[in-house]
Amino acid sequence: MKLVSLNVARPRLALYNGRTVSTGIFKQPVSGPVPLRRLNLDGDQQADLSVHGGPYKAVYGYPSEHYPFWRKELPDTDLPWGMFGENFTTEGLTEDGLHIGDRLQIGTAVLMVRQPRIPCFKLAAKFKRDDILQRFLLSRRSGFYFSVEQEGLVTAGDSLAFMEREPKGITIAEMNQLFVESKYDRPLLEKAIATPALPESWREHFEQRLTIPAEP
Repeated sequence: MKLVSLNVARPRLALYNGRTVSTGIFKQPVSGPVPLRRLNLDGDQQADLSVHGGPYKAVYGYPSEHYPFWRKELPDTDLPWGMFGENFTTEGLTEDGLHIGDRLQIGTAVLMVRQPRIPCFKLAAKFKRDDILQRFLLSRRSGFYFSVEQEGLVTAGDSLAFMEREPKGITIAEMNQLFVESKYDRPLLEKAIATPALPESWREHFEQRLTIPAEP
């Protein structure tokens, strides 16, 4: 497992549906060691902290293995590393192989898997197409957010290694299943709620779902 590309960006203005928005989604690859802090990488910044960033979304990872799928889906779109707004373009990490609470080391930093990415309209602004949001969700190729458990230096090409696994924790793939398809799957909801490292906002969301009768 390794870091294929390390990508950062400061917020910039983009035009979306006739209005100007500020977004940090236009990531660009960088070389050399980069300090990884509790809330982001040096040289990286989120524009809207009400929905982006924070300790449970400090770093966004996206598998390089998903890029061939998107190149087939979007043959007329240029897809360089960082196109999905990821900080880490990874190799060897997948949504079905990562549990909430898994701890990994990269460089001198330590990360914890926290949640999947739910796309907002800024992904549509970058791709210049509204259908990318639904296609992204239905693909279940969400990528994953990490919290930074230990600050350190990271460099493109660094290896990633598991330090601790949480096999009883819900996986990123199962989280996607709950969000996209099986919204009222009681065993999955209970598994998510019982996962200690699940962010509290997600736990509250899933607890509310348990009180709603399943759709026929």
